[in-house]
Formats: sequence, C-alpha cells, structure tokens
Amino acid sequence: MSECIFCKIIDGSIPSAKIYEDEYVYAFMDIMPLTKGHTLIIPKNHKENVYDLSEEEASNLFKVVPKIASALKESFGPVGMNLLNNNGAPAGQSVFHFHLHFIPRYDQTDGFRPTWITKEKTFTPEIIQNLAGELFEKLKK
Repeated sequence: MSECIFCKIIDGSIPSAKIYEDEYVYAFMDIMPLTKGHTLIIPKNHKENVYDLSEEEASNLFKVVPKIASALKESFGPVGMNLLNNNGAPAGQSVFHFHLHFIPRYDQTDGFRPTWITKEKTFTPEIIQNLAGELFEKLKK
C-alpha cells in the first residue's frame, strides 16, 4: 500500500521510534502520545482492520502484546494500561492499517477519558441471551 503511512514506516521511508520488530510485526512509539510510552503495534502485512486479519496474522501480532506491555510496565511504571483498537471510521479509525494502541496510565488526570454509556433499558437479559445464542451458533460453524 504505497499511500499507507504505516506501510511507509515499515519500509523505512518515514522514520519512526521503533521499539520492536520481527518477521510479522512492527511496534513503535506514537508521534502524538496520549501518555508517556504510548505505543502502536501493527502487522507488517497491510490489513485495513481486524476483520481482514487471518487467524495466523492475529496470532503473530497478539503473541507479542504481553512482551510489549511488560516492557512498558517495567520501563515506565504505569499503574494501568489501556489497549485500544478502532475499526472503521465510525469507530474512530483514522489510519486504515490495523493497529493496536498501548496507552500506559499513570493516574486519572492524564487526559485520556474513554466513555462508557450503558444501555441497560435497551438490552434486557432476554435480548442479551438471544444475541449470545446468535453469536454462539455463528461461531460453531
């Protein structure tokens, strides 16, 4: 993908602060970090989003996640960490190459505020069970 900024980072035509690389994945510091240590991990093979990842590609990527998370924890001592991935523009994706954010958290005043609004009146226990049944059947195939 000649126009993808992350593909350009992988091929070296755009510089990055690389922290990890192997045959399948590349990890680097975010250039506009939300907190100290904000890191991105991406597959080297261009995939737009999570729906495009094969099981093997996902496995190669996610087997590195604990290593990177542990290095961030040991190096910077965060008290927590958010892992964030956005898929599609409506979900907030702005670079259309799959990427996972590691956002180390130091306290509640670091400026990052994920918002969770529950829909308890919309999703009754019966509706939730029906949705679960539908997914369970889909995943059996």
